[in-house]
Amino acid sequence: MTSEQAAPSISSSAYAVFGNPIKHSKSPAIHSAFSEQFDDDITYRAVRVEVDDFELKVSRFFQRGGGGLNVTLPFKERAFILSDEATDRATRARAANCLIPLPDGSIRADNTDGIGMVRDMVANLGWQLSSRRVLLLGAGGAVRGVMQPLLMENPTELVVANRTAQKAEALASEFADQKIPVQGCGLDDINGQSFDLIINGTSAGLTTELVSLPDFNLTERSCCYDMMYSAEPTGFMRWAASKTPWAVSDGLGMLVEQAAESYFLWRGKRPDTLKVIQSLRHQMSI
Repeated sequence: MTSEQAAPSISSSAYAVFGNPIKHSKSPAIHSAFSEQFDDDITYRAVRVEVDDFELKVSRFFQRGGGGLNVTLPFKERAFILSDEATDRATRARAANCLIPLPDGSIRADNTDGIGMVRDMVANLGWQLSSRRVLLLGAGGAVRGVMQPLLMENPTELVVANRTAQKAEALASEFADQKIPVQGCGLDDINGQSFDLIINGTSAGLTTELVSLPDFNLTERSCCYDMMYSAEPTGFMRWAASKTPWAVSDGLGMLVEQAAESYFLWRGKRPDTLKVIQSLRHQMSI
């Protein structure tokens, strides 16, 4: 199933996101804004699930008629495992952030993180990804989840750099069957190299302190993207700004776009995202 195919229509108005912690989730506000665009009468809740209860809670949610479920940390890998079938992008990610009930009672797993990030970059920010040399910082689940959609944009090369080189190399090897070259290496190995797009998928985005990164080069067209977001520029964004690239962004648009993809998969309707992103950005600034 591609990102342009919605799931078969399910007659339900109950949706939720499961995670732990979940208190500060913006998903209910985002999906409420989406539903208003279509006059859809839905409910969407953020539910804190105890670690040992995840599979049981998912089963009960769908047994009671749930129309769709988002999944966040620490349950994305378990959501993929418990599903009956999975899209290619979820299979590549080995994780799911979106569960879709099918008419026969089975559950389809999907991962909308990568396509959400790509749409934010291309549609909202106006960045070109094709024929670009891309650097992904980190080799964890966040990075794995966006690699397949990035490769679909036809960059010239995708380089995964991580503090532990073996982890980056192992991740890159899983995408060796792709037509786009994928390389894994340690952070020190990117010294002196040049990149057109740098994406931070590490915890450096969780702080506003200026981060320290290897001395690699940015070109006059380089763009820097942090998958994290906050009211203030993240540490990675501060580092990027000091290198004067063409453009710098955080991942707030990614958050909204991945939610919009979920909404489409559940209800067959694609929301307008720009106003929602602008509204969230305004709320974060006051």
